[in-house]
Amino acid sequence: MKKSDFFATAPKGMEPLLADELRELGISSVAETRAGVAFEASLEQAYRVCLWSRIANRVLLPLATFPAPSPEALYAGVRSIRWAEHLSAEGTLAVDFSALQSQITHTHFGALKVKDAIVDQFREATGIRPSVARERPDVRINVYLRRDEATVSLDLAGESLHRRGYRQEGVEAPLKENLAAAILLRAGWPEIARAGGALLDPMCGSGTLPIEAAMIAADIAPGLLRPYYGFLRWKGHDAGVWASLIAEAQARRAQGIKHLPPISGYDADPGAVRIALVNVEHAGLQGKVHIERRELANMDAPRSHQPGLVVVNPPYGERLGQVDELRHLYKALGDKLKAHFEGWKAVVLTGNPDLGKHMGLRARRIHTLYNGAIECKLLSFDVIPEWYMGYHARSVEAAATGSSIASSSEPHSEPLNSATAPCVALTRPSMDSTGAEMFANRLRKNLKNIGRWAQREGVHCFRLYDADLPEYALAVDVYEKWVHVQEYEAPKTIDPAKAAERLSVALAVMPDVLGVPAANIFLKVRRQQKGKSQYVKQDAAGNFYEVHEGNCKFLVNFTDYLDTGLFLDHRPTRALIQSLAKGKRFLNLFGYTGAATVHAAVGGANATVTVDMSNTYLAWARRNLALNGFSDRKHEFIQADCLEWMENEKQRYGLIFLDPPTFSNSKRMDNTLDVQRDHVMLIKAAVRLLERDGVLLFSNNNQRFKMDREALPGLQIEDISRATLPKDFERNPRIHNCWKITQA
Repeated sequence: MKKSDFFATAPKGMEPLLADELRELGISSVAETRAGVAFEASLEQAYRVCLWSRIANRVLLPLATFPAPSPEALYAGVRSIRWAEHLSAEGTLAVDFSALQSQITHTHFGALKVKDAIVDQFREATGIRPSVARERPDVRINVYLRRDEATVSLDLAGESLHRRGYRQEGVEAPLKENLAAAILLRAGWPEIARAGGALLDPMCGSGTLPIEAAMIAADIAPGLLRPYYGFLRWKGHDAGVWASLIAEAQARRAQGIKHLPPISGYDADPGAVRIALVNVEHAGLQGKVHIERRELANMDAPRSHQPGLVVVNPPYGERLGQVDELRHLYKALGDKLKAHFEGWKAVVLTGNPDLGKHMGLRARRIHTLYNGAIECKLLSFDVIPEWYMGYHARSVEAAATGSSIASSSEPHSEPLNSATAPCVALTRPSMDSTGAEMFANRLRKNLKNIGRWAQREGVHCFRLYDADLPEYALAVDVYEKWVHVQEYEAPKTIDPAKAAERLSVALAVMPDVLGVPAANIFLKVRRQQKGKSQYVKQDAAGNFYEVHEGNCKFLVNFTDYLDTGLFLDHRPTRALIQSLAKGKRFLNLFGYTGAATVHAAVGGANATVTVDMSNTYLAWARRNLALNGFSDRKHEFIQADCLEWMENEKQRYGLIFLDPPTFSNSKRMDNTLDVQRDHVMLIKAAVRLLERDGVLLFSNNNQRFKMDREALPGLQIEDISRATLPKDFERNPRIHNCWKITQA
């Protein structure tokens, strides 16, 4: 069969994949060039490329090459081609024109000159002329002008081959089908699929990667569903050859789909899931490709499937401010891979390679691909189990015996503030050793009791010591391998020098007793503050540490703020929120760093809203959600005065957590909020937002607080303060107040 020269175009970075693909299609004369691959083939082979190439954008059949340094030369060269051999006078045409390093730089003008040359030839010969059709013309003509030399080609594809015909809808910035195929080929998916390995895309969007994976694994021609090709109404078209190729592809599909390995896609966005299901159905893969709504936080390996491939195209963080949140999303992805996908392969496409470093996995191979104009890196991993996670359990056990520790916690005393200081040099104090031994013995005793309790209950962050000895007025909280120490301000009757000496003793004892490096001990001095001074940032170190609470993870900061970002006395309350949240819309008022919101999301809340006046804390809350694998799609963060916001809110909620500060500034009430004075108004405003069978959890840390039940008729108010008081805070039960409130 006669052979001709052809040129297949491809996105930047995919040329080597296209060259390999053409060789696999039986084409031996292949030359990889910039933006594509030149090859010599028969018409049947060119048709096969159109039908079977997963990488190419277009397949061009060059008709002529000639100098075109001027519009006149371009016109003359195009008109010299015998267009009647390709197009009828009554037909339709379209012209694509591009130029590089040439005298003609205006592409629209160049396209018009080409069109004029063609229609003028027909009008002179027949008296009639073809018309222009922008969409699906009888013939699409491609002209490439480089250094004043024009190459005129027929576009056999007619429109980009990445349009497979199954995508009816797309999500924002969808992944193009040929880029998805390139990702899968670079990942070694064909070999994994042949071995029976499964595939999972935990952020599948409109389903492109799972669908393309299924088409590869089932030997489905990517162009089989396309209703249009540029050669179908071309006068040189061989309909018999094309029909034979279609029949072959249909037979291969029928056989290949019987052996399809498990392929799944998850996404947190219900709209994306709906679109993906429609696309799967249009691809003829319903029942073959599984799509479901699932957050990254709930990602695990498909059961009963042998290890395969996890493929992900996560967000890149193109806007300023997104990257901080995405670091935790990438870390959550890495944590999930290490925890549940031992022995699997994984590939991640990212336009921000620095984000990939937060996954905690070493890429064994990196390829460059382009998602549109964005240069991306395809990171390939062999997933290694997360053995280091066992370290935490061992460290808590060591804490119980008093040898070493790696657990964590932080105190909450609402009206107090803190002044941070470095850990100071832990030199041996000058006083006698009696006081030091007394304090050390109390720490050991508490480690034995509270440490064992923490290990048994799976508590990672806890209060170890809370001014148990009057001489040592400290709160000592353990945060995995860090210790947060707060010195309560000494009364004026205590000699400041004596107080400083006792603090020095305590700090000198802690590293040995707790088995923690001095650098991992952080000190704050808490003192009563008034007015706005209680909200002043203490430092700007910007160091955050990841700690665990049950099945959740949080970022804490030991130096920069009033508190660390995690109120330890609320641990059982947050667990209660998680247990009540499933299927409900959750509202977190005075949301702080969003710890309650994380628990609600992990518990299966349909949606969450977190309201706080501080944009700093809301950004922190977003990072905590991302750390646990949740996107912003159904989790809203609102910077507002909670009192004013509640007055204007119309939405109803099935679960509300109201945890106001003891005292705060508020625009709503003459610049102050007092929880004792204003709690009735706060509760009424929150109850107004409850669904009929909804639950309000109201909490505060005012040790003298009294609930005014008589001012709240029609409500069932259950005091659950004791039930939600954790064991490590039992020494001071008045630190924590909590009520469960429902409508009678």
